[in-house]
Amino acid sequence: MAFNVAESRANMIGDGARPNLFQVTLTFPGIAANGQAAGQKATFMAKAAQLPGSTIGQVPVYYFGRELKFAGNRTFADWSVTVINDEDFVIRNAFERWMNGLNSHNNNIRNPAAQGQLGYTQNAAVRQYGKSGGIVKEYNFIGVFPTDLSAIDVDWGSNDTIEEFTVNLTYQWWDAVRDGVA
Repeated sequence: MAFNVAESRANMIGDGARPNLFQVTLTFPGIAANGQAAGQKATFMAKAAQLPGSTIGQVPVYYFGRELKFAGNRTFADWSVTVINDEDFVIRNAFERWMNGLNSHNNNIRNPAAQGQLGYTQNAAVRQYGKSGGIVKEYNFIGVFPTDLSAIDVDWGSNDTIEEFTVNLTYQWWDAVRDGVA
């Protein structure tokens, strides 16, 4: 087949998906301070995330010196969200309280309200939008909880910048709940 720009262009649906047209939805458990307000605000302050990936493991079996590979179990890498911080710290505080409820700083104990997985996990979502404004892809993350909250660097020489922090969340699995062009 000869190189044909028109055919290539005809196969690019919607001029290609754009990485800046997305929205993150986070919910916080009851152990998180101002969790409802933090969740509402996070929709606007989550400035970076990922559409999720997954990996299927391999199960090698050896037969007469030959390696045969079989499909193994699926694993999911942590999900990372970068958040713009503002002066009320409501999202940051919610994540700090959530993590403190999982394991307190001083006593090394879990908040009784966070006992059992349903006491500390939540669901989250990321939506990819098309240029027409409709949702073209959506993923739900099931059983989310934070495992790492990044430091926020402060510096007298950092002018004309706004603080950001990253939170890594682990989860049980994701579901693709919407496929197709909006």
